[in-house]
Formats: sequence, structure tokens, C-alpha cells
Amino acid sequence: MKSKGKLYLIPTRLGDNPPLEVLPLSIKKIIEQLDDYIVENEKTARRFIKRVVPSKSQPNLKLKVLNKYTQESELNSFLEPCLNGISMGIISEAGCPAIADPGADIVSIAHAMNIKVVPLVGPSSVLLALMSSGMNGQSFTFNGYLPIDKKERKQQIKALERRSSELNQTQLFIETPYRNNQMLADLSATLHPNTRVCVACDLTLPTEYIKTQSAKDWKNNTEDFHKRPAIFIIQKD
Repeated sequence: MKSKGKLYLIPTRLGDNPPLEVLPLSIKKIIEQLDDYIVENEKTARRFIKRVVPSKSQPNLKLKVLNKYTQESELNSFLEPCLNGISMGIISEAGCPAIADPGADIVSIAHAMNIKVVPLVGPSSVLLALMSSGMNGQSFTFNGYLPIDKKERKQQIKALERRSSELNQTQLFIETPYRNNQMLADLSATLHPNTRVCVACDLTLPTEYIKTQSAKDWKNNTEDFHKRPAIFIIQKD
């Protein structure tokens, strides 16, 4: 019986810096071996692969696209190469696959099919932000995006603050980059003045900015976060 291929979870950069500044050599070695990938965006995945391994033959690459438009009924077929003994890679748009990313569905199917899953080391904006925030790294929740509606968003912010206080739990979330400044203004206006807020922006890039201070102190913020990838973190002691 033919042995199954492995599914490698391949982290990518968080921005447009040289890949091997933030990625270990093991990523390059795996990409050199693989031609079959599941990706969030074909164009950016091809560009990333070319940056990491310039000699890689682009015509030989076989890429399946996994994004919000992918039908659930298609997912099982994505792993057919693994069932035929060919190892594959999952590449996210930024950071680690399956963390705030549709790749988790494929990983779950791989386990159900007894395909060996191999996570590779690389930058995760969620973990890097938490590490650098000075907040509770023993108990935390990543909440994804908060509601767009202003009233619902305010209610969610207050709910996360209560949960943080009751459970001594750090709360992390993200926003569409062009709404970052409004998010920070909403946090400053809604949270208790002494609740700590961290903004971790442009992680691993030359423009990296990480700061933790009270909601009250953020009201005097002069930094512009518009269109800059950011993680927001709060903790009420």
C-alpha cells in the first residue's frame, strides 16, 4: 500500500520584507521539495514561492485556491495528492496557516484522512503581539473581527472588557486596516479609563510599532495606523 504524502503548514511573511529575514531555512528546504500547494491567493503565493526559491519552476506548480468563495464540497478533493503519496503545502496570505485563516478546515480534513500534518515555524501576528503586549499570556482569546455597526461594536467592546476582568483573560482582535484609527478611537471612548490597550502594528517590518498604555492615555495618540496591519489587545485588571 502506497504511503500517504504529508501536509506541511508553511508560514509566510507579515509584510514585504526579505523572506529569510523572518523565516527559518527549513521553509526554503520544504518549498524546494513541493510542487503541490493549497493557497489563499494564487498570484501572491506564486510570488512568495519565487522569492524564497527563485529557481523553482513556476509551470510545475499545482495550486488549489482556498478562500471564502471555496465550496465546502470541494475541500476533500484538495488533498488527493496526499492520498496518492505526494506531499503538499498550505500557504496563507500572511503569517501562519490555520490561525485566523481558512486553512483550519483543510487541516481538520487531513486528520480525518490520517494524513500527517507538519506545522513549520514562522511569524504569527497574534502570538507576536501577545508576547510584546505585557498582558496575560497564560489565558487569552483571539476574537477575530468586531462588529462594524457602531452600537454593536460598543456592546462587544464592553463585553470583552467584562470577560477580561472576570476571567483575568487577555482579549485580542483585529480590524480592517483602513478602519484602525476609528477602532482605537472607539476603544478609548468605550473602555474604562484604566483598562490597558496594546496596539501592535506592522509586526516584523521596519515600521513596526508596539505600545501598551491605558485607554485614557490612548486618547492623546498621534500615531497614524491607517491601512497598517494591526492587532488590538485589551486587559482590564
